[in-house]
Amino acid sequence: MAGAYWFEAPAWKPHELEEPQLFEYDKGYSNAFISHGMDVNMDGWVDFVRIGFPGEAVLWFENPKNESGFWEVHSICPALGNESAGFFDIDKDGRKDLVGSIPDSGEMVWYKAPSNSENLAWEKFTISEKESPGTARYAHGLGMGDLNSDGNVDLMITDGWWESPENPRTGPWKFHQADLGEASAQMYTHDLNGNGKAEVISSAAHQLGIWWHAQQPTGAWETYLIDTSFSQTHGLELVDINRDGNKDLVTGKRYFAHMGKDPGGKEPPLLAWYEYLPGNSPSWTKHIIDDNSGVGVQVIVTDFFGNDRMDIIVANKKGVFVFEQLAIKPGKEK
Repeated sequence: MAGAYWFEAPAWKPHELEEPQLFEYDKGYSNAFISHGMDVNMDGWVDFVRIGFPGEAVLWFENPKNESGFWEVHSICPALGNESAGFFDIDKDGRKDLVGSIPDSGEMVWYKAPSNSENLAWEKFTISEKESPGTARYAHGLGMGDLNSDGNVDLMITDGWWESPENPRTGPWKFHQADLGEASAQMYTHDLNGNGKAEVISSAAHQLGIWWHAQQPTGAWETYLIDTSFSQTHGLELVDINRDGNKDLVTGKRYFAHMGKDPGGKEPPLLAWYEYLPGNSPSWTKHIIDDNSGVGVQVIVTDFFGNDRMDIIVANKKGVFVFEQLAIKPGKEK
């Protein structure tokens, strides 16, 4: 599912979810930024949840159960900000909730996914005080992970992080100011250097740079560079690509993110993964997957073909792509 369509396997026949609109790649943006498939109404059919253009509505499209015609559209919230707003299981009930900002009030919030088919409203809970950082309509950088090892999922932005209370419905959460890099995309936590503390990984949405940020004994954060070989890494995923037990990075160049005006904006739209090797000084080895696709503002990595190999799905101004990871032949590089 992407934009106004769902694509039927195995021939990827397109079906319209709604009336498609024409978007010109060099003049503007579509109305679909972040996509998520889930059974919202718990009827056994996968529905489509779509975060639209920043600051606009989040909608879910109800699966018509193979009936013809457009899917019925329901509103989750009228406006959601931050270009890396996304879906996370905040309350640990096994269902992904919606996290983002309310630009008008400057609040970071989360919307609980329905857990009862009789009540399909997404209940809003406050994370931050009003006029908080990271809440502007076009803010860049957001992620969730356990930063203080208390078992609760905290919320990160480039200016710091909110500490989740035991009951995440109790807000506002406590904010910790921190320098977690430049304007970025999705942000992740992982103990990269084996010191028992969570580090933060981020990437430049419109400039050059992929980084990791390490907690220091003083409470400050130190930034380490992973790569600057291409720009506009506006979509990032942390996942074990090669099944060696270590979580790697998948990213790429967002094609025409600012109509070619960003640094390197007209260079080939690469898609790449970075093979992670842990240690006191962790390392990443870049592997180019493709040079004519790139990413949008989201990367989905899953075992799409059910063969125990991780595949990659991206959608952007060049199209919708599925990259199947092939088996490694003896004597060949991966």
